[in-house]
Amino acid sequence: LGPDNGLLEKHTSKTQDVLVGEMKKTQSQKVQTTEEWLRNYSLESLQLTFEYLVNEGSIILNSGNGVEEMEFTEETVTDFESRISEVIELYQHRIQWLLQDSRKVFGVIKGTKVGLLVDVSHLSYGPRLLDFQKNLLCLMDEQLCYKKQLYCLSFSTEISPLWESPKTINVHVLHEARQWIQELEPGRGCNLLKALRHVLTMKELNSLVLIVGSCPDQSFEILCDYAQQCMLGRKLQIHTVTYDCSNPASLAVLKNLAEAVRGRYHCYSSSGEKFDSSDFHLLLQESQKAKDLLNSIKQTFQRRVGGLLSSKTAAVSTTFASTAPSSFFPKPPKHKGPLVIQTPGILAKTSADWLKTYGLKAKKLDLYQVLAPNAFSPVEDFVPILKKTVSSTLHEAMMMQFEWYDGTVKNIHVDLPVLYNYQKILAKMVRIYEKRIDWLCVASRRIWGSVCERRVVILVDISATNFTYISHIQHSLRLLLEEQMSNKDYFNIIAFGSDIVPWQQELLPSQPENLEKAWRWVLRLECKGSRNFLSALRRAVEVDFKDKDKHKSHGLYLLATGIPDQETHTISAYVAEVCRGFDLQLHVCLFSAVKGTDSSGVIPARYATPRETASAFKEIVQAANGRFHWFGEAGIFESDDIASIISEMEKAKNYSQKCAFLVESLKQRSVNQSVTPLTPRGDSNVLTKKEKKKPQKVPSPKPTAVSLARMDVKGNHGAERNTPVRVLAWRPPSAKAGIPPAQRAKEWPHTENKGKHKPRKQPELSVSVFYTDEGRSVGTVYQKYPKAKCIRKSVSSVTLPEEEEISSSKEWLSKYSIKKLKLELPRLMFGPGCTHQKKTVESLHKKVSAKYCSIFPSAEINGVVKHLQFHPRELEIYTEQLGKVLQRYIQRMQWLLSGSRRLFGTILEANVCVLIDTSGSMDPYLPPITKELTSLIWEQLRKNEVRFNLLRFAENTESWKEYLVEATDETCHDAVQWASTCHAHGNSCMLAALQKAFSFQGVEALYLLTDGKPDTSCSLILKEIGRLRKKQDIKIHTISFSCADREAVEFLKKLASQTGGRFHCSSGGEDGQLAAHRILTEGLDDEDDPVFPYFEGDDLKKLTQEVAKARSFLKQAKSWR
Repeated sequence: LGPDNGLLEKHTSKTQDVLVGEMKKTQSQKVQTTEEWLRNYSLESLQLTFEYLVNEGSIILNSGNGVEEMEFTEETVTDFESRISEVIELYQHRIQWLLQDSRKVFGVIKGTKVGLLVDVSHLSYGPRLLDFQKNLLCLMDEQLCYKKQLYCLSFSTEISPLWESPKTINVHVLHEARQWIQELEPGRGCNLLKALRHVLTMKELNSLVLIVGSCPDQSFEILCDYAQQCMLGRKLQIHTVTYDCSNPASLAVLKNLAEAVRGRYHCYSSSGEKFDSSDFHLLLQESQKAKDLLNSIKQTFQRRVGGLLSSKTAAVSTTFASTAPSSFFPKPPKHKGPLVIQTPGILAKTSADWLKTYGLKAKKLDLYQVLAPNAFSPVEDFVPILKKTVSSTLHEAMMMQFEWYDGTVKNIHVDLPVLYNYQKILAKMVRIYEKRIDWLCVASRRIWGSVCERRVVILVDISATNFTYISHIQHSLRLLLEEQMSNKDYFNIIAFGSDIVPWQQELLPSQPENLEKAWRWVLRLECKGSRNFLSALRRAVEVDFKDKDKHKSHGLYLLATGIPDQETHTISAYVAEVCRGFDLQLHVCLFSAVKGTDSSGVIPARYATPRETASAFKEIVQAANGRFHWFGEAGIFESDDIASIISEMEKAKNYSQKCAFLVESLKQRSVNQSVTPLTPRGDSNVLTKKEKKKPQKVPSPKPTAVSLARMDVKGNHGAERNTPVRVLAWRPPSAKAGIPPAQRAKEWPHTENKGKHKPRKQPELSVSVFYTDEGRSVGTVYQKYPKAKCIRKSVSSVTLPEEEEISSSKEWLSKYSIKKLKLELPRLMFGPGCTHQKKTVESLHKKVSAKYCSIFPSAEINGVVKHLQFHPRELEIYTEQLGKVLQRYIQRMQWLLSGSRRLFGTILEANVCVLIDTSGSMDPYLPPITKELTSLIWEQLRKNEVRFNLLRFAENTESWKEYLVEATDETCHDAVQWASTCHAHGNSCMLAALQKAFSFQGVEALYLLTDGKPDTSCSLILKEIGRLRKKQDIKIHTISFSCADREAVEFLKKLASQTGGRFHCSSGGEDGQLAAHRILTEGLDDEDDPVFPYFEGDDLKKLTQEVAKARSFLKQAKSWR
């Protein structure tokens, strides 16, 4: 379905028409799954939750009982109910749409390159076969015909593919596919594993559709393990369809297989008795949620038509504290009821302790532990006759070389069954780690983490700023007391604002009656004061844990919402001192509330952003050797426990990738050996074969055997060692050439001397010749082997920061460009030895290629033919890494095109002045510019604490202040008010405005926004600015807004370039956003579509050029696979 075009507008009478219209605009080639569709049309995305309704109300004080209540107009509540009813009807339309045509039988098919696997074992001649073929033809005409590529395969006991490889969709291909469907014949057996094994070798496919009508021959475990192994590192969607099958085992196998590989499933029955679908299930859940919400609202606002509401208002008779918006803390119906205490089976562990038992190293699943039995260090031994140590080269030739964890290189014997079983176990361990993360993200652990110590003190922040969240703090404590405190030895609770309020004067046993008393005390807590955290901490350490040297396992758990009153370094120093030498840890649970929901109006003693608060608490936790847990309404933002598990999962992924690389390297070596078999490098008897020497002009004395051996080794060693390789390298393609290999090897340097090529320097050898015990026989020992310089490069793993850096594209790309990340395709794939060459063979009187040229694939780079010497696995790694980099580039481009950066660019300096052209030509554009200027003030200047000033110029210049001011809430409000008074008139006196801006003390950069040339001479302005910059090195960033005059644009570019600034142009922003969105959602398959508009601004232009280069490299790399 297409994007929403009005669904979020409130108070409109045409909402229903918009919703129904969206359903009718469905295009089969861009159809969405229910999961994707709900990203735009769920209750949360449509702002149809109870929290959004509460935000529409206002707080009033009941004069009768003094209780705060929330008041709503009847129109607000009625409109909200109406919109929910319309959304429920929209869900019904979607359900009806899913139950039509081929979607009812096979579901919604995703992906652009689809592999269709059809089980024919359940078919029989007659109506059942005809109905199945009819449904498949309907699927082909309604959904598959809109894909880019298609691959068809039928299977029973054996497989029967229609084509050898996926075909691009066209009329001819569709005709072949339809004919193939009509010729399907029944078979026996359902060998799904064989079909998967065949189709998963098709790397081009990004979606598989499995249509199965009977129970597979293999078990679920075998199918699941194989699919997960083959899909590791691939973005492949699997859609399983159970077609008219009554066997429950088949339904379970296909559904579980889809869930195991994170795919989708669909179950169809012609009788209508059994129908199930992942798309259908999600939609029913969201529809039921909407109905429950509607019923809840009707029950809550049933008093709105009472006699006291003559002003058309609806009063909520619950207290304000219990209606404060928060979706993260669900309140049970009996919030004030007695505790329902649960008894944990075992004492919880931190993730670090848990990994000591279940980590990869603890389970002896470290890659180096697995490879150790088959890993051999290079063998060195002392040869007495040489009186030195000699290294063996046998292992290097027969085994794979692998870098060990200590940096050394080991020779590895690759045992394929062992590696396969190891990867299978790694996958199981990753699933265990995922379950651990799920366990940490539910119930009280989502708020507190896991409470592990035996003696626990809970510190609760009840400062005045938490007034609206007191019920949620209470509920958090209730969950903790119910779920995690019953198996502890002792506990206490200390609430703190400005004053310290302990529950008890000392620790008490964690008995049910004590837990209940603590809960009753928690219900009476009231928020007041600031955050005197240090006093509460000292009270807990010096009173509750006064005998910490006599006991073990002490834990302090802090629940806070803001930064403490005291300085961070003061608290860190105290914590480090009291925890040193004792089994005492401080753990912090930081809750970040939704912005704009604090209605208490209380100003905290210290202010810090959520990020600064988190950094401060992490420093404190590090000093206390504790754990940090940061959460909010959206979920868990950061957790040390979860981070440890994720790190172990990343380690497992890294080990699996290294295993895959070892296997791929072994396969590649096997292929090379089958084409060019290895020949022995020589042995100690290398000199037993005598060769005929050329006659010498001057006869020499008769040499001894040792002298002969030394001369022979020196003159012919290189030929003997390299003769087989040279024979393979320069033998003509025709076997009739009949050139003696030894002769050509001796004549080849002579041929080179005739040409212009300089002869290559032979590697130096160090040999020792000695007599053996058998007569006059001699032996040779090579003391030093020539080591060829490795020119082959590996693909490096890249990591780009997720958070955007405030920098220009030039600075950003200096760290993260393709060249800097060492991902340039020509330099990576082709070295000096990859150039394809032809040599003249005198006996054939023509130039021929080396025989190995037929082994390696070739590609033309800049007019030169070169050989590709990368393994398929390495190409996959390269495309994966480059795709990751390209996706990060697109995300940065979206960031540059969002908010105030679209018009003004990125503000880089800490002291700036913004100059706005308010001449008469700017009159049509002044309202949107004023709006964007407001966004700039709050989004960039206030957020980044930039000292700034504003200046507008027309016939005269007028500045907001006479100096740069700090970006505070008060000054930003004042600046926005001043900007709203701008009106367009007169000419454009740019030079006077620049001169005045240069006079501001401490200014580092000017941001000049204009729509055309100034009234004065451009050359005069450039000359005057050059004179001013000799005194002050101030950058000028120019911004062109709706400027059609090319001379004016060139002037702004020159002004920015001359002063070291950047030129920015806002045109093309909408098209750029659309192109970036399409690339991120539709994939990176096509280099030419979508196309980014031409950006003239420096930042966007440089980034667009880098994106184009990355897309070109990615397309070329995929073509070589």
